[in-house]
Amino acid sequence: MNRALFLDRDGVINVEINYLIKIEDFVFIDGIFELCKKYQDRGYLIFVVTNQSGIARGFYTQEDFDVLTSWMMKEFLNRGVIIKKVYFCPHHPEISGECSCRKPKAGMLLEAKKEFDIDLQNSILVGDKERDIEAALASGIKESYFFDEKGICKESKATKIISNLREV
Repeated sequence: MNRALFLDRDGVINVEINYLIKIEDFVFIDGIFELCKKYQDRGYLIFVVTNQSGIARGFYTQEDFDVLTSWMMKEFLNRGVIIKKVYFCPHHPEISGECSCRKPKAGMLLEAKKEFDIDLQNSILVGDKERDIEAALASGIKESYFFDEKGICKESKATKIISNLREV
């Protein structure tokens, strides 16, 4: 079985901008490449798990999302990091109905487990919202980090609250 490092996108990989879809607006968070390289060198597979309700809301298309995702993955590759796969939930419960993939549900993590033979108990998740941490717990991931760059979060179900990605 493989170990994995799961990352939320908006707020962990890049600076949070509501409904980000333009490459020129994409700003990587300090330390993200080093974090991924460190875990990749330890044998972890790297995955992105991201809610993308902007698709259901009609703010952008799946094709728009795919273009941005492809660019992002190439930026990682240029720095020696392989993002194995990006899992995304294009749904919103009030628009497209309930689904099993939207965090805090564990659907994307369970899909990665099935597709890549992931040992979830020995994997790690980094998120910036409590729903990310809840998805990790629901999937059986035991080690999770709540990334709070501003240092305002005082409580989380995560293993640790961090304000710098180098703390993982």
